[in-house]
Amino acid sequence: MSSHISNDRPAPDQVLVDIADYALNYSIESELAWSTARACLIDTLGCGLEALEYPACTKLLGPVVPGTVVPNGARVPGTPYQLDPVQAAFNIGAMIRWLDFNDTWLAAEWGHPSDNLGGILAVADWISRTNIAEGKQPLTMRDVLGAMIQAHEIQGCIALENSFNKVGLDHVVLVKVASTAVVSRLLGLTREQTINAISLAWVDGQSLRTYRHAPNTGSRKSWAAGDATSRAVRLALMAQSGEMGYPTALTAKTWGFYDVSFKGQPFKFQRPYGTYVMENVLFKISYPAEFHSQTAVEAAMTLRKQLDERGLTADAIKSITIRTHEACLRIIDKKGPLVNPADRDHCIQYMVAIPLIFGRLTAADYEDGVASNARIDALREKITCVEEPQFTRDYHDPEKRSIANALRVVLANGDLLEQTVEYPIGHRRRREAGLPLLVEKFRTNLARRFPAAQQERIHEASLDTKRLDAMPVNEYVDLYLP
Repeated sequence: MSSHISNDRPAPDQVLVDIADYALNYSIESELAWSTARACLIDTLGCGLEALEYPACTKLLGPVVPGTVVPNGARVPGTPYQLDPVQAAFNIGAMIRWLDFNDTWLAAEWGHPSDNLGGILAVADWISRTNIAEGKQPLTMRDVLGAMIQAHEIQGCIALENSFNKVGLDHVVLVKVASTAVVSRLLGLTREQTINAISLAWVDGQSLRTYRHAPNTGSRKSWAAGDATSRAVRLALMAQSGEMGYPTALTAKTWGFYDVSFKGQPFKFQRPYGTYVMENVLFKISYPAEFHSQTAVEAAMTLRKQLDERGLTADAIKSITIRTHEACLRIIDKKGPLVNPADRDHCIQYMVAIPLIFGRLTAADYEDGVASNARIDALREKITCVEEPQFTRDYHDPEKRSIANALRVVLANGDLLEQTVEYPIGHRRRREAGLPLLVEKFRTNLARRFPAAQQERIHEASLDTKRLDAMPVNEYVDLYLP
């Protein structure tokens, strides 16, 4: 005996509707969100400029077919490339993410919401150049900033209560979904088209976390978000052309995302979409290190100074215990060989050893030339990580959102050194102290690519609030061209 399956087209899943309605209709009133978005913009672009120092990144950039130039295409900051918006989104997204130095969001799921700027900036620039060619008005940087705020919110609010890493999926699925939603708004999609586009993002096969974890850690983690944000642009353009959507992409029995990829569990939500995520986003200011290690690196730098004061080096260390939170243990507590830079910047022992030995931690310290120093692995072997339950509780507390680490160093002579850091310099609780350093980080990254006069033009346009908001997107992007 058989039973038929209903082919009645259902209403779209509420999660899809909520994302679309927020992207299309929400009015951003929070001045804190706008000001934080401006800081996020310059920090994110600066990270992309620094990545251009690394051939492993630049070899992936440019058009798919060498020599291709797209009339009225999106420009890629810091490069000569003018590309279609899909490939431009990949280029910008890969640059942004390459060095693990852009902003961070930590909750049940982790991620880097500024990864979405790849799709946002590429589409906004392409639209602006096309509009000008057709005698229309370009988009302004205010449009870009608003899309950033909304993309941060979509990615971050879903991440608050839903752990994709625990089912083996990478957080870039949320980049794809968030970018799809806000790019749909920039493109002028209808509500139905936007829901269709978002459904396509969920139906897509999602990236596994394989490339973020031993023994497979590799460079894909540096371009995975670029891939996700560029895929979002592609899906939004398909929906704009009339491609159909899949209304129960999440909830369909057997075949939907929940049953296939989320162990049958529906998403949970802590709060409605607003501006919470941008207001509370974490900036990586001091160190290009996986964010769960930021406070450990800061503590290690302080302990290095104490060693200097005693006339000692890291060779005088007998053992180190790092008390940390559960997420840190799950992601970056790593023993054994580290075979590439991607492996090293996801190992807390490595990221603590470098400042204790050399008094610094830079992107170059993950490269083979530094990593070959035998003192690093020797010190790594002396480091043990243990969970501090209170740190884990505070990590998940929405009123605290701390990322605490405590280092306990035992010296060969028996002396004890200890240092605890609860909030990194880029945390909202340390935002006042962090913002001047963020601007200095931006200046440093501008100096890597541009002559002094061009640096000043970019700096002045970026920090003048009214000028930045009103500036046509294409004019702002042109400031970054070589």
